[in-house]
Amino acid sequence: MTGVPRSDFAAPALVTASILWGTTGTAASFMPADVGPIAIGAVTMCVGGLLLFLFSASGAISALRDPVARRWLALGALGVFVYPLAFYTAMNLAGVAIGNVVALGSGPMFAALLEWAFERRRPTRRWLACTFAAVAGIALLAGFGHANAVQAHTERHSAILPGVGLGLLAGLAYALYAYASSRALATGRTGRAVMGGMFGVGAVLLLPVLLLTGAPLLHSTRAAGIAAYLVIGPMFLAYLLFAVGLARLRSSAATTITLVEPVVATVLAVAVVGERLTVAGWVGLALILAGVAVMATARLPGNTA
Repeated sequence: MTGVPRSDFAAPALVTASILWGTTGTAASFMPADVGPIAIGAVTMCVGGLLLFLFSASGAISALRDPVARRWLALGALGVFVYPLAFYTAMNLAGVAIGNVVALGSGPMFAALLEWAFERRRPTRRWLACTFAAVAGIALLAGFGHANAVQAHTERHSAILPGVGLGLLAGLAYALYAYASSRALATGRTGRAVMGGMFGVGAVLLLPVLLLTGAPLLHSTRAAGIAAYLVIGPMFLAYLLFAVGLARLRSSAATTITLVEPVVATVLAVAVVGERLTVAGWVGLALILAGVAVMATARLPGNTA
């Protein structure tokens, strides 16, 4: 990799992470009925967070001892705690497609607001255009694109609305730990150290939740196997790749690129789970892909810009 600019790996790393994340809803849909969404979220982030910490223990401990970095790691750990609980519950209530698109679609907007609030940094015109296209696609997909969800709006309206609300909470939590990660990286810490420290603290916060809700995960080999996949793939490997992207890109740009996740999640929901999309849904997917493609191939400003 000598001689290859670090920025060349940022977008591909984020896209790969997003593809792994996009499999979570489909994988979780095959969990036994006695395994609840809280348990799935807790085991994924708790065990995965412990793996990330162990993978970079010395660097993570050093980062946690740094007063400046520790402040951002602690703030991000709150997002790590809230995100999986809200995200998996949102998918359980509103469906895989809607839960994903609301949570991940709102992430870039919350990330830009955090950058403005903490740094008075205004979003670029390119980011605004890409995000507008992607969010418009998400609105189509969430509101009119999923045939099962359109029917559910009339039959399960009381479950859809809380699901959307929890999806927005998950989007805020996702943006919070993405932004906090970028600020911790700016202190000179490595991506592995930042991910290990932040998710290690988050894992400690999630441990009581896992102990209270996680017993059904041990009742069958299927539940244990799916949990193992969620921990190793969409959690451990994906967040190492996420750190590569955040080391070069602003959190708002990074979260926009990761809007490929709801696209992957929706395609899998159609192909594997058997959910159906309307014409509006496919148009929404195209808009999301267009916004992500432009953002991913542009010369994006770095964290220090």
